[in-house]
Amino acid sequence: MPHDYPTLFSPIALGPRTARNRLWLAAHATEFSTDGTFADASADYYAERARGGVAVITMEAMAVHPTTRPRRGVILAYEDAVVDSYRKVAAAVQPHGTLLMAQLWHRGRQTDGIISRLPTWAPSPVPDTVYREIPHEVTHREIDELVAHYVLAARHAMEGGVDGVEVHGLAHGYLLGQFLSPATNHRTDEYGGSFEGRIRIVRRIVEEVRQVVPADRVLGIRVNSNDGPGQGLDNADWVRIATEVESWGALDYISTTQGTYLDRMQIYGTSAARPAGYEVADTANITRAVSLPVVAVGRITTPEMAEDILASGRAQFVGMARQLIADPLWAVKAEQGRPDDIRPCVGANWCVASFARGPLACIHNPQVGREREFRHDETRQRRRRRVAVVGGGPAGLRAALTAAELGHEVTLFEQDDTLGGQVNLIARAPSYREWTGVTDWLITQLARTDVAVQLKHRATADELVGRFEAVVVATGSTPLRHGWTARRPERWARDAAALPGSDQWNVYTPVEILTGGVDLPNRILIVDDTGDRQAFVTAEYLAQRRHEVHVISQYPQLGHAFADGHDLPFAFGQLRRSGVTFTPNVEVRAIDEDTVTLVDVFTGETSQLSDVDGVVLVLGNAVNDLLARELDGTGLDVHLVGDAQAPRRIFNAIWEADTAARKI
Repeated sequence: MPHDYPTLFSPIALGPRTARNRLWLAAHATEFSTDGTFADASADYYAERARGGVAVITMEAMAVHPTTRPRRGVILAYEDAVVDSYRKVAAAVQPHGTLLMAQLWHRGRQTDGIISRLPTWAPSPVPDTVYREIPHEVTHREIDELVAHYVLAARHAMEGGVDGVEVHGLAHGYLLGQFLSPATNHRTDEYGGSFEGRIRIVRRIVEEVRQVVPADRVLGIRVNSNDGPGQGLDNADWVRIATEVESWGALDYISTTQGTYLDRMQIYGTSAARPAGYEVADTANITRAVSLPVVAVGRITTPEMAEDILASGRAQFVGMARQLIADPLWAVKAEQGRPDDIRPCVGANWCVASFARGPLACIHNPQVGREREFRHDETRQRRRRRVAVVGGGPAGLRAALTAAELGHEVTLFEQDDTLGGQVNLIARAPSYREWTGVTDWLITQLARTDVAVQLKHRATADELVGRFEAVVVATGSTPLRHGWTARRPERWARDAAALPGSDQWNVYTPVEILTGGVDLPNRILIVDDTGDRQAFVTAEYLAQRRHEVHVISQYPQLGHAFADGHDLPFAFGQLRRSGVTFTPNVEVRAIDEDTVTLVDVFTGETSQLSDVDGVVLVLGNAVNDLLARELDGTGLDVHLVGDAQAPRRIFNAIWEADTAARKI
């Protein structure tokens, strides 16, 4: 089936090179590196996106100086050892016809010295809102050193055989952007004050880097199109900056983005925090002001959206990061006229949360970072087996799809009348409606296989034994309601006395709330013992229905378990604007009709909340693993996955299900 995206799939000149289409993989952290150079996993990761049809890849931001090393997984572009690793990535990517760019970067004040054990450098000693570390104000000699390190890093990239260099550090409030903004540059020397003074270091870097980037290679720059409200430079300022950098005559393109660390939802907004294409209007103003090709980003996810942006002249390229993490074959599927087969990015920011602690991962693409392993596994010869998958949530759907794709005869059993599991409940809160893209895509793909789906069917051990050779048990979990928190582990035993009052008629679980199966009173107290999204989802659902909602937790920080995705401030702000109140550092001691007794976890002081009409206990879940236990010892090849093994996240459910199916 032919595609309907003529502009998206038309070639375009990019300086001395030609891009085969208008799709650009924007730079993003991967954390695959363990030694400051590109790992084999890096080469495989970028090669998979090149194979998928991307025209240009800008690799992850690479440190140009020892004073900017926020994490151990960062590439050190100033070290000689990086050169050979560039060659490894180039050899994997360029045969697919994809241009490969090295992004050179210094974070300035927006980091700390924990990894580097050095002070952070900035134009002025202004602390960052996230890291709060007072930076060192760079001297003239150190500015010269920074310029020299950008040049050194560019030379290494050229020696490594990449197609070009992208100067980063202007955007996202990083070092060069800190020089540009009067909010963070308080200098009175020639690198501060006037516009010409504040942009001086940028001009030096661009012009000196151009000297080591030959005329047959590409040189670009990344700028903001807007810092965000109250954060320094607005769209008009960045239009002026873009026209100025173009006038130097050294650059081949301008890549745009938005935001600083004061509001990271402006950088990588979730589905709730920012609408699709939220940066494009500001980018279009830059495009109109310059003659260089411009790259637009900002939750551009569909081929239709990409084509519209390009055909209307608002940019010459569309950049994607999270969408191409979710589906590296986006371009191939779009070009073949199969947009419905594209695995959607749902804006959950699991990718962002993952590299805070380890390598990059996607909430529903289990192959990220393991591309070679999965490609080899999919070519392995298997004996076709009869496989039962019990449970139609994310884990069950993924297991059934993977098993079917690997050639097995699969039957999926689901006791309810719909597929999707707990994702359907999460989506009852407006901020999380897009999360259904995870299960909707799996359901759509499953419908294109020969998997037999049996709804409203509770599978039993008796019917599975003898009929199937392997069983994936994905039966999920059930919310706990015994009332005790993690602070009381000795009372979690099933025969322990429940928290006084936890069995009252007006005490609920999140599932009871989100299914709409109970007639709720007005004033609701949510007791959050997980620190994860359940309490926020439930609170949003109730607030939307005009309930008075108060959330309490034993933790000093509510929502700490999803803080790595950086949308916690947005989630808090949204709920507080809806009238939801929060109290940390307290534990429930008893529920007595409409009065709840609390105890301060630090002082032991008690207090009471009166006129509480209903209480929602968010304590976590208990596994539904009875079927797996009944199948134990029957001789069947049994795999227990997802919440049925241990209640956790969608990512874990899908990862375990895919892994289990590959073992069959």
